[in-house]
Amino acid sequence: MTVKKILSYVLLIFVPISIAAEYLHWGTMTVFVTSGIAIVPLAIWLSTATEEVAIVTGPSIGGLLNAVFGNATELIIAFVALKEGLVDIVKASITGTIISNLLLVMGLSMLLGGLRYKEQEFQPVVARVNGSSMTLAVTALVLPTTVIYTSSGVEPGAITNLSITVAVVLVAVYALTLVFSLGTHSYLYDVGLVELEGEAPKAESGEPAEHKPNLWLWLGVLAISTVAVAFESEIFVGVVEEATQGLGLTPLFTGVILLPLVGGAAEYVTAVSVAIKNNMDLSVSVAMGSSLLVALFMAPLLVLVGVAIGQPMDLNFNPFEVVAVAVAVAIANLISLDGRSNWLEGGLLLATYMVLGAAFYFHPA
Repeated sequence: MTVKKILSYVLLIFVPISIAAEYLHWGTMTVFVTSGIAIVPLAIWLSTATEEVAIVTGPSIGGLLNAVFGNATELIIAFVALKEGLVDIVKASITGTIISNLLLVMGLSMLLGGLRYKEQEFQPVVARVNGSSMTLAVTALVLPTTVIYTSSGVEPGAITNLSITVAVVLVAVYALTLVFSLGTHSYLYDVGLVELEGEAPKAESGEPAEHKPNLWLWLGVLAISTVAVAFESEIFVGVVEEATQGLGLTPLFTGVILLPLVGGAAEYVTAVSVAIKNNMDLSVSVAMGSSLLVALFMAPLLVLVGVAIGQPMDLNFNPFEVVAVAVAVAIANLISLDGRSNWLEGGLLLATYMVLGAAFYFHPA
């Protein structure tokens, strides 16, 4: 049994424990820890269900499902936090998810894969397309912040309107990337829709047996996992401010470092495990694709939803967050453009992530 499957079963025990901790008032820190751990197996089941449904529905619809549900856990947590008015934490979680995918996930994948294989290859054209799209996203995130810090005074309404305009453009660009990756140039992204977690079952002839998931079963798992993640996220977000203050952590560090680790556990395990099996195409696709989804879809969607529910969120990020995202994108692009990776490049990405993590920890904001 794989590590991912073990985690998906064993950690489920924290779901009832976290519910008991919440309703029996076992203390803020207990609720915070147990609900955070409980989200991890639910995120794995959500990811697995999406992959299984994708196999049945075929490459086009399956790819769209992966694109939409790829960061469902992070999106649900962000929605709940936005509803509670924790705008600063939501913004920090957006930048944190991008940074962790590009530096932590790719770094671990390249390091552990490189320790087993001297050099690994992946399609550089996919990295270039994702890199170009990420550069646009970073530019869009930088502009509202730049407008504020280069002007003597900007009306809040103007920043909100600018953020809405940028959000609409980013969503349109994300739609174009889906047309490119799932339609006109889908052959470039043919790296597999489901995680390669071991050998496929063998038929009597010795050939791999065809994997045919039960569609209705996995649709049920997908629905239940989504509802359960939303429920646990309500519990987690309800205590996150008080718990992190008790630990001496700022909202900036909480959003940038802690929340992405909780919400992105499933894709982290997927990317690293397939890299160890020498499938860097899929590993890089997961890491960069998730960052792209967050920057081009999740962030602008949260801006538009915030306006709709009366919790306005603009794209005026902390300047240090903007710098950190720009650094992460620049380094990830430089390392991935040649279509080759090794353990040293993975180590460099991880070192950059640790330096940024330390900077966010000591940042007073």
